[in-house]
Amino acid sequence: MSTLLSPYDTKVIAIDGPSASGKGTIAARIASILNRDYLDSGALYRLTALFAKQRKIDWANEEQIAQLAATLPVIFIGGKILLNDLDVTHTIRSEEVGLNASKIAAYPLVRAALLQRQRDFLTTKGLVADGRDMASVVFPNAELKIFLTASAQVRAKRRALQLDLAINGEEFKQILVDIEKRDAADRTRAVAPLQPVADAHILDTSSLNIDESVQKILDWYQIIKK
Repeated sequence: MSTLLSPYDTKVIAIDGPSASGKGTIAARIASILNRDYLDSGALYRLTALFAKQRKIDWANEEQIAQLAATLPVIFIGGKILLNDLDVTHTIRSEEVGLNASKIAAYPLVRAALLQRQRDFLTTKGLVADGRDMASVVFPNAELKIFLTASAQVRAKRRALQLDLAINGEEFKQILVDIEKRDAADRTRAVAPLQPVADAHILDTSSLNIDESVQKILDWYQIIKK
């Protein structure tokens, strides 16, 4: 499979980080401000996981899951995500799908199947991409590399608020456990483990709101453009 980089592959702001660190919201906001395209790479892994479950494929069958990833019948349109012509925009954001996505993201064949698909999102317009390995693998020549982070407790609270759940009940405790499990899986996988690259700007969003985080990244962007 081809894994060619675009001739304008430096026109990328790559934002990596763990689950619920705010990278999706922040990346989308920056893309809008800079009039660039936006890539939510995690959605591709979540879609693959959901499709594999729908097809009742064994989670241990790396080859079949990779084949699904390579031919994923997905359309991104008007803020919606269609899988096999069905709207799964909200379905793929469930905790179950997220955990399954983390499992299959450890498979080298799956990552290879999705690599060029992610790179194809980059056009002459430029791109803001968020994920786990945007700066390290997918767009290693990105002009600006960001690693977002926040404590597991803070990220669990954010996820609970997204799901309109109390932050002191059993459901919150389970969200925290799931986030910690996903963090461990992402950090320790053999292929493209979650970690900041040497030239990344580290941004801890634990005590920052979205506007403050966006402004900090835009400040860094203005510095490199001078």
